Amino acid sequence: MKELSKISATVLILLWIYTGLDKLLRWEDSRSAFLNQTLPEKLAELLAYAVPTAELLIALLLFFSVSRWWGYLSSIVLLTVFTTYVGLIWVGAFPRVPCNCAGIINSLGWAEHFFLNMGFIVIGVWGLYSLKWGEVGG
Repeated sequence: MKELSKISATVLILLWIYTGLDKLLRWEDSRSAFLNQTLPEKLAELLAYAVPTAELLIALLLFFSVSRWWGYLSSIVLLTVFTTYVGLIWVGAFPRVPCNCAGIINSLGWAEHFFLNMGFIVIGVWGLYSLKWGEVGG
């Protein structure tokens, strides 16, 4: 079961490194997208720094077995926030559609983006479960 946890961790590490680095490498585009959110400007500015930092820190948590549980939990929480946001955009809850999606994810529609995020949540839950089950099961 621990191998399943490592596979899940690897998938999520790749996701978080990809999205975090993409935001940093395309900093001006990323920051502009955050400032285009329907949020107060100071909060959007804070998020422009906090989100890629959190994504890279989660990847780091997942990398080490001693902190992997926290990495899975953080992944599930952040992905749930992102998925809720995408779902709200998908149903038209915002007056405009400001997205800061990374690379290939930019080409997805809102439904596809929503279900992709749900898939990553499942991977996080699966990894967390297999990590805990592996400790109990030996």
